[in-house]
Amino acid sequence: MPTYNKLVRDLIPEMIQNNGKTANFRILNEDEYLVELNKKMHEELSEYETATTTMNIAEELSDLLELIHAAADYYGLSAADIEKIRSEKAKSRGSFERRIFLMDVEDH
Repeated sequence: MPTYNKLVRDLIPEMIQNNGKTANFRILNEDEYLVELNKKMHEELSEYETATTTMNIAEELSDLLELIHAAADYYGLSAADIEKIRSEKAKSRGSFERRIFLMDVEDH
């Protein structure tokens, strides 16, 4: 019997049951949820870093985006709140479009 001990999407237990198996799960409390949400972000980031096809990359980015939405919701923020801040930072500090790599800064 495989052991997972990780945060999964809401429909996973139902999908397991629909495949004729039994899923043992529990609902996390607030503190546990934040810890597991952070672990899941690291897991998905690692999967994104090793993805090799455009489809795999898109899937991992969508997983990361789902987790960002979940984290925002945890803190009482909406996707629109996050997008507004992202947009404001892009206007004031720029984005990453030009691929600038800062090596060092000299004092004068």
